[in-house]
Amino acid sequence: MKDRYRVTALMSGSSMDGVDLACCDLEWKGQQWAYNILDAETFPYPSELLSKLEQACNWSLEKIHELDLELGAHYALLLNEFHKRKKLKPDFIASHGHTILHDPQHGITFQAGNGRIMVKDTGIMVVNDFRSEDVAQGGQGAPLVPLGDRMLFNQFEGCLNLGGFANISCENNEGNRIAYDLCPANMALNWVAALEGLSFDRDGALARKGEIQKFLLKKLNKLDYYSLPTPKSLGREWFLEQFVPPLQQSNLKPTDLMATVLEHIVFQISMGINKAGIHSLLITGGGTLNQTLIERLKAYTNTSLVIPEEQLIDYKEALIFALLGVLRIRGEINCLASVTGGNKDISAGRIHKI
Repeated sequence: MKDRYRVTALMSGSSMDGVDLACCDLEWKGQQWAYNILDAETFPYPSELLSKLEQACNWSLEKIHELDLELGAHYALLLNEFHKRKKLKPDFIASHGHTILHDPQHGITFQAGNGRIMVKDTGIMVVNDFRSEDVAQGGQGAPLVPLGDRMLFNQFEGCLNLGGFANISCENNEGNRIAYDLCPANMALNWVAALEGLSFDRDGALARKGEIQKFLLKKLNKLDYYSLPTPKSLGREWFLEQFVPPLQQSNLKPTDLMATVLEHIVFQISMGINKAGIHSLLITGGGTLNQTLIERLKAYTNTSLVIPEEQLIDYKEALIFALLGVLRIRGEINCLASVTGGNKDISAGRIHKI
């Protein structure tokens, strides 16, 4: 079994801001993994495809499977163009794809981006479908990044990802890795920004102009999800059905709505940080660039918040899926029961050979 791998990871997050491609070198040093992100790029979705992704959770299974094939072909085009332009030849592709359905309580999760089509169109082996096996054994199938946090970033007590959802990962008192989704993050902020014709709230400028409305803040903090025990995870369906209606019913102007939603996000994140007793926290994901959010988070907690270089902010999740793909190829554990609530630790992911 070799100790060095070159992997292109493909990640499409719940905030739908595009497809992240990151070509990474991973090397086993005998005690731990070392990494190097050789090159990385984000490709925005074409408007027609983005519209389909936004609506797909309400579609029939037949239409979802058509989208799965379309996404597989689209991802293959992006990968071929990326590899050719950057002169890169990976050993394989580790594809998270895009989560269309995620309802683990009913045994459902589906990440679109057909692996067979990707292999056929790229001529490169693909590892994908990292979540369904864990859901089939009673787990949440999420989050999967925490094992990578432990293996690559254990110099920090915890890791916070500010993506479509905010999720946290750390070791508990028994030495087990635990992690869960805290609340919506960019998904909620981008929804409010769209009311002003913006794709996102750059630097948190819109939130800074608004006033926090306590009646809505209280309503959001009382949503049932926050009182559920861990492990737990969120999906777009929950966001549309549970989170959006109180925003719509509030009749607030967008600036006040943004200020209130951001305060809610910061409150829920700080509750998670303080509950876990984390003293040093690595923060990555697109929300890290929201200055107002980070300022408010510093006001809520005494934790040392570590913000790395921009490449790691943007591509840490893709890097970790590259590692999860390597572990799957090696037949090693890449999904922790302590995180997902599954029956046992497993080596998850479907391997599509050439």
